Amino acid sequence: MKTEKRKHLLQRIITLIAAGVFLFSFYKLVPILYDYYTNNRTLESVQLVYESGRNAAEESGEGQVRTSFQPLLEINKDIVGWITIDQTKIDYPILQSKDNEYYLTQNYKKQDTRAGSIFLDYRNDNKLENNKNTIIYGHRMKDGSMFGQLKKYLDKDFFKSNKTIYLDSLYEGYDVEVFSVYQTTTSFYYIETEFPDHQSFQKFIDQVKEKSLFSSEVSINQEDTIVTLSTCDYAVDSLEGRLVVHGKLVKRGDGE
Repeated sequence: MKTEKRKHLLQRIITLIAAGVFLFSFYKLVPILYDYYTNNRTLESVQLVYESGRNAAEESGEGQVRTSFQPLLEINKDIVGWITIDQTKIDYPILQSKDNEYYLTQNYKKQDTRAGSIFLDYRNDNKLENNKNTIIYGHRMKDGSMFGQLKKYLDKDFFKSNKTIYLDSLYEGYDVEVFSVYQTTTSFYYIETEFPDHQSFQKFIDQVKEKSLFSSEVSINQEDTIVTLSTCDYAVDSLEGRLVVHGKLVKRGDGE
């Protein structure tokens, strides 16, 4: 009898512990899931705003803000562009602050969120052709939002079939011709924005091409400018791992 009572007591203890673990996990998970939900709803609303503005006729002179961005700037003057990648969730505004910290935890409404925003390096000019290396950051969210699906470029078929990233600044529309994707750590300084001379820039291009998992036919010369997309890569290193995609910046319509 005593043995059976002990077994029964042990089973009850195990059940209570399991229930406690479940409730604690549920308690920790609910805020995360709610944040994912609210973040996606918030992003859907800004996508509708941008789409309505984009459907209007683009009427802006050289150096003037395009009409498609006027509704966005009424929401937040830190919005400096828009990025879209086919066959991904990436279809987001690009923000820019006075540092590379603020939009790690703020959405375009300047509300706290673990997803943060897609944002331009504070050192870059928002007139993208003035940069040699335009750097855009985003969190790698587990629900695939923000730059969570940038990992698709690690697949060779996706890399080959999605060679163009669509990038719009306040002033111009661009195609970004992807030429390199790789995993690295912060020990490799791929976020250099300025180069002392053409030779230094060419050396950098040669480095990132060599690092690429896949080859590309995109040609880049010393006069060109590039775009760098950066997100975390926890498989490489939990803190310093990075997934990087580089592309050549081409003004939309050039060469047509």
